Amino acid sequence: MNKLFTAAALAALTIGSVGAAQAADVTFAIGQSGDSTMVYRLGTQFDFNRSWVQSDVGRLTGYWDAGYTYWEGDETASNHSLSFSPVFVYEFAGETVRPYVEAGIGLAFFSSTELEDNDLGSSFQFEDRLGVGLRFADQEVGLRALHYSNAGLKEPNNGVEAYTLHYRLSF
Repeated sequence: MNKLFTAAALAALTIGSVGAAQAADVTFAIGQSGDSTMVYRLGTQFDFNRSWVQSDVGRLTGYWDAGYTYWEGDETASNHSLSFSPVFVYEFAGETVRPYVEAGIGLAFFSSTELEDNDLGSSFQFEDRLGVGLRFADQEVGLRALHYSNAGLKEPNNGVEAYTLHYRLSF
């Protein structure tokens, strides 16, 4: 089952990269969950290529994010998840370094409803995110807080959080 889920994640990321009419970015992230489980994430992003609010201070823009996350644990606590989210970004003006803040809400699917000592209630989860970081040239570094919950659609609803450091490279 885990091999099938991993193969599906890689296929989804590849299809998304090939199917996009624009260049895709790649993100690598590492962090921990609220219960100290290590979290590893690989994602691809496609910019909205649009700004809604633009001034001398900065601009509001965003991107689509598709990701695969491995939640490391012992034999019974490891998990895999796929997620897809629209993410809105306020990027502050700057010539070489551009600070930003981001927020998004999307969907996630876990390979198991068990993670650490949490019962997620269902494989279907919502992914909420908040982040900050710095963009420079074709790169980005930042910090993110991710929360997963099924929003009470199924009991129990023991959500889980992850806090990650990420690196994004634009092609």
